[in-house]
Amino acid sequence: MSDSLCPAYAPIFGVLGCTAAIVFTCFGAAYGTAKAGVGLSAMGVLRPDLVMKAIVPIVMAGIIGIYGLVVSVLISDGLKQKMPLYTSFIQLGAGLSVGLAGLAAGFAIGVVGDAGVRALAQQPRLFVGMILILIFAEVLGLYGLIVGLILNTRGGSDVSC
Repeated sequence: MSDSLCPAYAPIFGVLGCTAAIVFTCFGAAYGTAKAGVGLSAMGVLRPDLVMKAIVPIVMAGIIGIYGLVVSVLISDGLKQKMPLYTSFIQLGAGLSVGLAGLAAGFAIGVVGDAGVRALAQQPRLFVGMILILIFAEVLGLYGLIVGLILNTRGGSDVSC
């Protein structure tokens, strides 16, 4: 096959996609966990009885990192020393889609989780509203996961190197 379709540098884009998937989702998960954890700590002083109920944002933030792990493992499974440029660009797109969506979802979960658990300490009836907003924030990461999985399945092209 011609070197224009399978250049020697092609695998680097797949590796970047693999790295972007795990790094950006972990950034989002870490921020969400830290921000919601600070709110939980502040809230636990006032209402220690609600701590277990208010741990939900922290768990949801951690799930974001799993999305990146799944796509990163799938991308790494398709990496080869000689591969088409098209496939490596698809892998980069898959990694960026789940990574950046996970970063945004983690930020949203952190901000909502922090404010939500603090409000929960003052008014426990806000729990359902907080959960609904957290679900909408979490689904942003899920959208990135779905797009990343679809892209990764399209990466196996008919071109062989």
